[in-house]
Amino acid sequence: MIDKTVATAEEAVADIPSGASLAVGGFGLCGIPEVLISALHAQGADELETVSNNCGVDDWGLGLLLADHRIRRTVSSYVGENKEFARQFLAGELEVVLTPQGTLAEKLRAGGAGIPAFYTASGVGTQVSEGGLPQKYDAEGTVAKASEPKEVRSFGGRDFVLEESLTPDYALVHAWKGDRHGNLVFHASAMNFNPLCAMAGGITIAEVEELVEPGELDPGEVHVPGIFVQRVVHTGPGEKRIEKRTVAAQNPVRGTSSTGAKEAM
Repeated sequence: MIDKTVATAEEAVADIPSGASLAVGGFGLCGIPEVLISALHAQGADELETVSNNCGVDDWGLGLLLADHRIRRTVSSYVGENKEFARQFLAGELEVVLTPQGTLAEKLRAGGAGIPAFYTASGVGTQVSEGGLPQKYDAEGTVAKASEPKEVRSFGGRDFVLEESLTPDYALVHAWKGDRHGNLVFHASAMNFNPLCAMAGGITIAEVEELVEPGELDPGEVHVPGIFVQRVVHTGPGEKRIEKRTVAAQNPVRGTSSTGAKEAM
């Protein structure tokens, strides 16, 4: 078996060219390949097309690439936490293909499984299927590019829209454990999109918190087998950021509710 480990994140992303398409794993700020993203930011590639559930926040994750105008186009589902993202989109600096979250996940899974397209009920009767969803504005705020209508067929008396799968040039993922053969194990919420991105990418690069030797992982616990992974870099535990911080009321009075009313004893 091939040893797929590389020494550094910089080496792992060194050959990603400008204009490449990237599937990037994670959900919010959980399980994102932050080390690989930072290395790619330092590497300098631009005109990138990203496929991810969201596009980071203003100072972290894919937000780093976005802030320096390295991303030309993104296929995403949830983009509401990044002010710079909204600014670039509305100013005509960024092309955005908004995609229902489950559809986005299936586009990646189908791509990894060699399925070119599939039918889904999500989006039927909306601009997702009928077309006209703004994808890019011009500098004056006019829609310069809108989505095209998609094929709709009826199965069992219900309409479904045809969606094409995604097979990006590269995939960047974050795993809890991995071995030198590329077998990966993800932890908790990092399971969101990371396995799917790993399967879909033409060249999949995995940063792993813990690198183990072949044979140490229980085969039954492997989420993505090494056949889908081309490079593994050991990065150790990453920084655990909180996307939205909430706090309890200050100095709560014992025996009262959050509204200040006295609780029944």
